[in-house]
Amino acid sequence: DVQLQASGGGLVQSGGSLRLSCAASGFTFDEHAIGWLRQAPGKGREGLSCINLSDGDTYYGDAVKGRFTISSDNAKNTVYLQLNDLKPEDTGVYYCGSSRGLFFCDAISIYGLDYWGKGTQVTVSS
Repeated sequence: DVQLQASGGGLVQSGGSLRLSCAASGFTFDEHAIGWLRQAPGKGREGLSCINLSDGDTYYGDAVKGRFTISSDNAKNTVYLQLNDLKPEDTGVYYCGSSRGLFFCDAISIYGLDYWGKGTQVTVSS
C-alpha cells in the first residue's frame, strides 16, 4: 500500500523557517511525483509545490515561489519542503501527495495527485 507521512510542522514566528518531510513507501520512488498543498482554516486547498522524482523538475505556486524549496532524497524515499520567511498567511495544514506513475507537475495537475497522507500543522504567529 502507498503510504505518505508528512512531518515537521510546528509553531514559528513570522520570518522564521521550518522544514517539512514527506516519507513515502509502497511504490518505486523515482518513478513518481510528490507534491505539497495546504489548507488554511476556512479556505480551500492551495497547491504549493511539486517535484518530478524521475527528472527533478519542480513547480512552485506563486504564493511560495522564492520562499519555499522542494527537494528529494531518493535514497531515503523522502521529499522535503523548506519553508523560509514564513508569514501568518502560511498557517494551515500541509499535506503531501504522490502520483500513481509518471507525472508532470504544474498548477493544475498538483490537485490531481492520486495518494495523500495525513497533514502536518504549520502555525505562523505575527
